[in-house]
Amino acid sequence: MTIRALALGLAASVIAITPAFAVETSKRVEDKSLKVETVWTTVGDFCGIGTWHPAVEKCELSEKDGATLRTLSLKGGGTIVEKLEKWDDAGTSYTYSIVESPLPVANYVSTISVAADDDGGASISWEGTFDAKGASDDEAKAVIDGIYEAGLNGIVEKAKSM
Repeated sequence: MTIRALALGLAASVIAITPAFAVETSKRVEDKSLKVETVWTTVGDFCGIGTWHPAVEKCELSEKDGATLRTLSLKGGGTIVEKLEKWDDAGTSYTYSIVESPLPVANYVSTISVAADDDGGASISWEGTFDAKGASDDEAKAVIDGIYEAGLNGIVEKAKSM
C-alpha cells in the first residue's frame, strides 16, 4: 500500500466518524421605545407564546416526569411539544428543547432572552442549535429563521400595545 493510499483511507475514516456539526441560528431585534420589563412580561410566560407568535393557535402547559412541557397547536394544523430546560427570571431568559415536532429539526435547543440595549430600550434575542432532519442544513435553518423572525415581530407588536 502506498503512502498516498494509506493517507486517503485514513482521511476517509476520519470523515466517516466525525459527527456533523449542529446548525446554529439566531435573530435579534432592538427597539428603543420598549423597556426590558415590558418585553419580559410578554415573553416571560412560557405558554405566552400563544399570544404573540402568529403561527401558534394556542398553548397548553403540562408536566411529565417533573418537567414542564408546552404543547403548541399551530394555525392550519400540527402540534409541537417543547420542554422547558432552564428558567432565569432575573436574567430574563429561558431555554427550551423540542420533544415532538413536524419541523425539519432534531436535537433542537433554543434560548430566548431580553436585555437592555445601548439606547436604553430592549434587545430581544432568540438563538438555537439543531441538526437538520429530512432537509438540508440550509433548508432547516431557513424554516427556523422564519419562525424566529415572525416571533420577534409578534413580541415587539404585543409589547408596544401594552
